[in-house]
Amino acid sequence: MLRYVLFRILQTIPVLLGTTFLIYFMVFAMPGDPVLALFGDKTPSPEVLAQIKHQYHLDQPFIVQYLLYIGGIFRGDLGMTFSGQQVSEVLATTFPVTIRLALMAIVIELVLAISIGLISGLRKGKFFDNISLIIGLIMMSVPIFVIAFVGQYFLGIKWPIFRTTVGPGAPFQDLILPALVLGISLYATSMRLTRASVIDTLNQDFVRTAYAKGLSRGRVIPVHVLRNSLIPTLTNTATNFGVLMVGATITEGIFNVPGVGNTLFRAIKLGENTTVVSFVTVMVLIYLFVNLFVDLLYAVLDPRIRYA
Repeated sequence: MLRYVLFRILQTIPVLLGTTFLIYFMVFAMPGDPVLALFGDKTPSPEVLAQIKHQYHLDQPFIVQYLLYIGGIFRGDLGMTFSGQQVSEVLATTFPVTIRLALMAIVIELVLAISIGLISGLRKGKFFDNISLIIGLIMMSVPIFVIAFVGQYFLGIKWPIFRTTVGPGAPFQDLILPALVLGISLYATSMRLTRASVIDTLNQDFVRTAYAKGLSRGRVIPVHVLRNSLIPTLTNTATNFGVLMVGATITEGIFNVPGVGNTLFRAIKLGENTTVVSFVTVMVLIYLFVNLFVDLLYAVLDPRIRYA
């Protein structure tokens, strides 16, 4: 097990280097001058322009900029934004908000997916199963911004249960509605995976053996059926967590969430290479370690799985 974990951790090194290089290259290749964009309609003097470019190494060739950035990462320096703020400080402000939002959305997704998927799998072909499949298909087809606007209108304006936007500091109660929107938009795929896995597990020999031994349905379903049906769901959930960490930009924009998505979008618009690459680097690390954790969790859910 330890050997496998070390091997997976070593695999993150080329992934990180490749990811940072590609992202840095794409930001570097964006048209326009990011320094000029800071001044809007005004035109700075050549001296000021040269000074700012020198400060952020923008007067260096691309490969030199990249190597300087990678060297800073190994020293624990993620760089500085164009506003003069350390990127690490921006990360410390925005990441906790996005992580809270992502965890809340994942909990909502898992509760909906596992409960509905389990019941649908146990009642295959019946009314509840058919309705849940239809609703799940609709949720998969509707764009997330539509779900967000519908949620805002009904749960925030027509019936003022939640706030329509997130206030300063992103308190827990303000994040419930955006988390609900994200969870509803993601649960359908996990629900279908849970349903299919439950149906398949019900036909396995070890389930029939459990019934033959006289175990009750209340014991067989949660311990033998559900536990062995969660592996595909957990794999999809790990992917969704990564998506939420990097792809909740639309939801964060609609609900004014001061998280990673909004900050990353602004950094891309301003051409802040250091900010964009630093954010992506941290998100890739989180994504890789979440997937490693899920891989190790497989052995807990299914004792037949072992890592050499």
